[in-house]
This record gives sequence, C-alpha cells and structure tokens, in this order.
Amino acid sequence: MCPLVFIVMCRTLPGVLIDLPLLAVAVVWGSSYLTAKGLTVAGGVLSLLALRYLISALAMLPVLAVRRPRRPNRPEIAVGVLLGLTQASVLALETYGVAHTSATNAGVLISLTILLTPMLEGVVSRRWLPPAFFLAAAVAVGGVVLLVAGPGLRAPSAGDALILAAAVVRAGHVTLSGHLARGRDYDTVTLTTVQTVVGAVLFTVAAGPALGTAVHAYRGSDWWGVVFLALGCSVFAFLVQLWAIRRTSAARASLLLGTEPVWAVLIGVGLGGERLGPIVLAGIVLVLAGTWAGQRVEANVRREQPETIGSPRWRPRVREQTTGI
Repeated sequence: MCPLVFIVMCRTLPGVLIDLPLLAVAVVWGSSYLTAKGLTVAGGVLSLLALRYLISALAMLPVLAVRRPRRPNRPEIAVGVLLGLTQASVLALETYGVAHTSATNAGVLISLTILLTPMLEGVVSRRWLPPAFFLAAAVAVGGVVLLVAGPGLRAPSAGDALILAAAVVRAGHVTLSGHLARGRDYDTVTLTTVQTVVGAVLFTVAAGPALGTAVHAYRGSDWWGVVFLALGCSVFAFLVQLWAIRRTSAARASLLLGTEPVWAVLIGVGLGGERLGPIVLAGIVLVLAGTWAGQRVEANVRREQPETIGSPRWRPRVREQTTGI
C-alpha cells in the first residue's frame, strides 16, 4: 500500500477530513512547477508573475474585508511590505529557474528550504541542531550533486542554480517572517494581503507593455493555469492552512505538506513526460530522504525542549504558504 494512502487511512473519519485538504495543498504545490513551466513559454516570466499576483490580491481583499480585523497599524503594514519584497524575490527566482530546468528538478531542489530554514534559524538564535540533522543535510546535499549533475556529471544548469538560490532566499524569508512577527499581534490575513498587493504592483511595473502582450497571447487553457497558480497555490493553500492549524497538530500538517516534492516528481514524470535516469533518480531519493530525516530531527528537538517555546531564542515554526510557485 502507498505510504501516503496508509497515512490517511489510519485516521478516523474526522481526521481524514482534515488530512485531505492539507494533502490537496501538497498536490497543488507539487503540480505548480509543471504548470508554471508551460506558462513561461506562452507569456514570459514577469507577465505570469504579474497576473498571478493581481488575481491573488483581488481574491485576498474580499477575505480581508469579511474578516474585518482591527485597522492595520504602520509597523504591521511595513512588515507586510518587507515580506512582500522577499516573497516576490523567491517567486521570481523560482519561476525563472523552472523556465530553464525540469519541473521535477525544481520541485525537489526547492524542498531544501526544509533544511536551510532551521539552519538559518539556528544561526540567528545561536541554538545549534544535533549532529543527526547535519548528517541528514549532508545526504540531501549529496543528492543535489547527483540531481543537478545528471548522467554526464555536468555543471549545474542555470535553472538549477536559480532554484537553489530561491531555496536559500526562501529560507531567509521564512526566518525573517518569524523574527519580525515574534511577540507581536499581527493579523495573518492582513500580512498576506499586503504581500500579494506588493507583489502585484512590483511585477506589473516590471512587466510593463509585455503584460498586455501576454494577456492577448494566453489561450483558454493558459488562463486556467494562471488562475490555478493564483488561487490554488496561494489563496486556497493559505486558507486551508489557516483552517487546519486549529484542528490538527503542526507535526502532522508538516508531514502532509512535506509530501510536495513527491507530487512534483510524480506529476513531472506522469503528466510532463520528463525522464529520470538512474543517477538523477538516485539524487531525488537522497534529497527526499535527507530532507525528510532532517525535518524529523528538527521536530524531535522542538518536542524535547518545551521550556524554550515562546522564548526569543527558540520557537516552533508555523509553516506558512511559502512553497510551490
């Protein structure tokens, strides 16, 4: 039996009803790489990002209005703008990267954020993870070498390098968001809405006249892809996590959302027709195994140190919508 199916079937019906939306988010994120790769050919990277952000912002503004949180203050807006800039940088690197590499490579390489984030948090908090974590990270790095080198042991492609850069910047984005929001009563919906508006403005200006060209160039199926990226990977994923975080454990949510690279591989091969040689396949297995093991080690460390929860030096991370394209 498939392990993912087993994970869900071992739950009671109420538990399954919580698991399935989270698993759906992982599938949506995993499929975003193949979708984005096709759309960059049809309309260009900057135009795609502008349209994706514009639709996301238009969808988030009504959510913000319905929730009617307290009036945002200046520090809250400033944090949202800063995080909007870092998030936009991540998506730009990812989208340019996937345009020049395979969807499978992109989906697997970006999962290194799972390891890079706690490393960066450890440096900031001066709280080091155990050797087992770094062993898992070494396994993942070995997998990256095989994955980007391919059968000819070539140098990494420009696309692979951009995705690796995106993983580093994403880790910085997650760490920064946790640091800026720590101990402050910021509204999550407000911050997310501000980030989408910042991205919409930034990429609309950057795309310039090319945005109008892309709008006319996209066909019906292309528009479905743009809407899928905007509403599925951003708004749907955000709302599901906001709903599920009150109904399940962070560890279980992390386990289900962490299956994203598996879906990226399955969709890239099954629907995208991408071929995996033995060396590339071995690299994928090592990256997935290393990131999964590192994630488990970090989760165990956080469980074993309950007295530090809430301290400024070490806090559990709540995974936000920071993955997928």
